[in-house]
Amino acid sequence: MLATIITLLQEVPKIEEKIKNAPDSRYEIGVTIGAYIPYVILIIFAYVIYYLMKKRKDLDK
Repeated sequence: MLATIITLLQEVPKIEEKIKNAPDSRYEIGVTIGAYIPYVILIIFAYVIYYLMKKRKDLDK
């Protein structure tokens, strides 16, 4: 399972090609937003983990 996740993360989306062949500007906006969503989710997840770990009191001993 981990190998499948790593393989999916290593695939580079061909955003430039998709935008070049886009039928209209709405499709271009969708491709751009879709390309950034995984990074935004990863940043939010990392911040939540950081916040929860910083909030723990048992690590201050």
